[in-house]
Amino acid sequence: MSLRRRRESEGKDEFPLPPTEGRESLEHEKTDIRGDKANIALLLFLYILQGIPIGLIAAVPMLLQNRGASYREQAEFSITLWPFSLKLLWAPIVDSCYIRGFGRRKSWLVPSQYMIGIFMLFLSMHVEQWLGGNGLEPNVPLLTLVFFLLNFLAATQDIAVDGWALTMLKSCNVSYASTCNSVGQTAGYFFGYVTFIAFESKDFCNKYLRSIPKDHGMITLPEFLWFCGWCFLLATTLVAIFKKEHDLTVANSDVRRTDIYELNLYESYKILISMIRMRPIQILAIILLTAKVTFSAADAVTQLKLIDAGVPKEKLALLVVPVIPLQIILPLIVSRYTNGPRPMDVYVSAIPYRIAFASMATLIAYFTPYMISGGYVPFYYYALLVVNYAFYQIFLYCMFVAVMAFFATISDPAVGGTYMTFLNTLSNLGGNWANTAILWLVDVLTWTECVHKNPALVMDNNCSSKKQKEECSLAGGECKIVFDGYYIESVVCIVYGVLWMVFARKWVAYLQNLPKRAWLVAKSPRKSSFTTKNR
Repeated sequence: MSLRRRRESEGKDEFPLPPTEGRESLEHEKTDIRGDKANIALLLFLYILQGIPIGLIAAVPMLLQNRGASYREQAEFSITLWPFSLKLLWAPIVDSCYIRGFGRRKSWLVPSQYMIGIFMLFLSMHVEQWLGGNGLEPNVPLLTLVFFLLNFLAATQDIAVDGWALTMLKSCNVSYASTCNSVGQTAGYFFGYVTFIAFESKDFCNKYLRSIPKDHGMITLPEFLWFCGWCFLLATTLVAIFKKEHDLTVANSDVRRTDIYELNLYESYKILISMIRMRPIQILAIILLTAKVTFSAADAVTQLKLIDAGVPKEKLALLVVPVIPLQIILPLIVSRYTNGPRPMDVYVSAIPYRIAFASMATLIAYFTPYMISGGYVPFYYYALLVVNYAFYQIFLYCMFVAVMAFFATISDPAVGGTYMTFLNTLSNLGGNWANTAILWLVDVLTWTECVHKNPALVMDNNCSSKKQKEECSLAGGECKIVFDGYYIESVVCIVYGVLWMVFARKWVAYLQNLPKRAWLVAKSPRKSSFTTKNR
């Protein structure tokens, strides 16, 4: 799973807008990091910690695939990615309930990070057994539960850190929070995903890091979890003891952002219900929940199919490395074309190109067995993967930046943070539910048969279940795929994408033509009960 897709599924919260009074002075204030260097470094570090469990969760499907997990089991494990897309459901609780003496954000950040560390230490003692191997089947339900809880804690930590950034930094330096977010999560994800996969692979270590080959990597998953768990516990203890949180009741508006409007718990949930009842939001929700079905086969299954075909998992993990500079530059380039009244034109225009490169990825997966042999990946094949992946990312970014720009355009400034988070949640769920469904359907649509030199020895030629595969193997046969559900899904998704563009294009145009007032939750912000309060 690429970092950008992971960030799509995450949906970063936007900072709430300050009140109208004095907003102009905030917009034109120059940055001055004097006195904030330590705070910026701390935010960067907290986001790095946040990215580590996310990267680990992205690595687990590769380990499961190498240990014989079915696509239904992969679909089950994909539920672990959902917490970042659902955090709006408990974000108001994190924002509103806290221990004032300890700190509004520390009240949630410290327990969350301690629990992450404890979960990692607990996982280090059991994860090898739950992953299967040595004749054992993976315990996917238990893995899903534990990693879901781990990601839930990471999402809760994210809510706390995002909120803390508003008061930790001077008002003129708040823009650095998004930079810390992007850079920190990228670094943490890289460490938890790419670094772990590379050092866990014996082939990678023997080829690039060792003079004497060995039959194992330089680190195992239990060892990696043990190390990360203690890092979380140590770092959290230091933050809890030495970092003080600013009290919003202190009148220090010249130093910290105390002018932020915030909703209480009741107001937050009430405004969500009001948004759901709005017709433009309902139409937009249908668009966001159906658009990513087009790319779900490419996003969710292609990488696993490449592993099945013999591509080493560390080679796939390293695909992220050449694309990192692209991920930094692309948003700046794309934003030039999405700054305007019709950013969704870019969104719709990028879809055909993304479909084209998703189709190319399917073709690469189909011909992979003919291009590699014995685990050896020729340079031209790796170059082909990188080029196709890079172009796919370009148009993925175009869609991502365009829809974020549209959200920023239509969001009601009176409740900007809640509004943006709600729209992000809809967009992210559109990708998560589709990917989970597509993974589950691969096995349903795949037809396999037991092939034997003497068919009379095989009682049932169907090889769809694990029991049937064992019976085929015991009879001396071999299960072979007759129809691969992945390729059926890929064709269906392409056809679906073309039809989606035909029918959805006019509704996208309709939404862009609506006046700004059609998107307002509080028609008269100053008199509405939804008007936020200065705390």
